[in-house]
Amino acid sequence: MTTATPAGHAGPARPLPVSRVGAGGPAGAPAARGVAARVRGARGWLVLVPFLAFVGVFLLWPTAAVLVRSITPGGAFGLSALERAVSGPYRSAFVNSLTLSAVTALVGGLLGLALALAMRGLTRPRWLRPALDSWSSVASQLGGVPLAFAFVAAVGTQGIITKALLGVGVDLVDSGFSLSTTAGMALVYLYFQVPLMFLVVSPAVEGLRSTWQEAATILGAGPVRYWRTVAGPVLAPSVLGGMLLLFINSFSAYATAYVLSSSGQLVPLQIRFVLQGNVITGEQDLGYALVTWTIALLGAGLLLVQALQRRAARWSRA
Repeated sequence: MTTATPAGHAGPARPLPVSRVGAGGPAGAPAARGVAARVRGARGWLVLVPFLAFVGVFLLWPTAAVLVRSITPGGAFGLSALERAVSGPYRSAFVNSLTLSAVTALVGGLLGLALALAMRGLTRPRWLRPALDSWSSVASQLGGVPLAFAFVAAVGTQGIITKALLGVGVDLVDSGFSLSTTAGMALVYLYFQVPLMFLVVSPAVEGLRSTWQEAATILGAGPVRYWRTVAGPVLAPSVLGGMLLLFINSFSAYATAYVLSSSGQLVPLQIRFVLQGNVITGEQDLGYALVTWTIALLGAGLLLVQALQRRAARWSRA
């Protein structure tokens, strides 16, 4: 191919300009974005390394060690320790812990739900809701020795309220009430169970839309039918999940139970008793078996809580 020169003579053809499609051009942009995305992903994993290391060292490794010790009593594989952990006095400890946890979860769950429903849409006085939220945040985390001492000082054998009631002819001691009984410990546990349930279920209660009730009323549904067919199913996953969380919280409580009843038949107290070496010769792995059963029970509860939370999240996105 030739081109014309100003003098009219044919000359060599000029090369066409090459399109720049390298890095920085249209074809290189997706590759650059992909590299940037991989770099950001690598940075994200690097940030997670300390957390994963913490979880592995302080959660996964101890759990695996406990499991191995519970199924290898005496160094050989066997289930004798696990069977022993749910028989005899240890079975009674599980029954007592399950009873106490179920009672406090049910009563605390209902009281917390009622409190959340009472506070729904309440704007007056303005200081009430912030004060209740603050108290719930503190009380839900209060436990152990301070809480036990407060109740002993209030309704113990020589407590202030006990003495005040005795002055008006009501004797709590003679009536059989004691903080070391299941009823007494349930009363103490409710102090942190009720505010915890309030915090858990309040977002779901606040998520109930007024338009739902208005639509139900227009369609002829009364309050009972509205709660049975609309509000009840919406709140059910959050309420059940909250009660399961209360159950787990009560079952695993140790310090409060130890102060109120150091010799009580509860699983956390039995674990302490066994791990301190107070066992028959040859049953040193019994404590690990008790912990294994406890982990299995609480793990199943946490899985149910997560399933219920996912179901409740569907309504919040609707």
